[in-house]
Amino acid sequence: MATYMEIQDYIKLKHGYSVKTCWIAHMKEVCGLKPKKSPNRHSPISRVHPCPLAKQNDVREAFQHFKMI
Repeated sequence: MATYMEIQDYIKLKHGYSVKTCWIAHMKEVCGLKPKKSPNRHSPISRVHPCPLAKQNDVREAFQHFKMI
């Protein structure tokens, strides 16, 4: 499984913008993968910064590139 840094680097090179780690964690949950719980997370249920709809396909495509889904 790819690290968050590898996913961030891939999206930066391919799409030209940086993704937040919380977006990657949100998309892992959406895709059925098990992200680790951040010690900084305020609530285990809700997300402060969910991945924007416009960026979700790019993150999902990175998961496919790294054969995570």
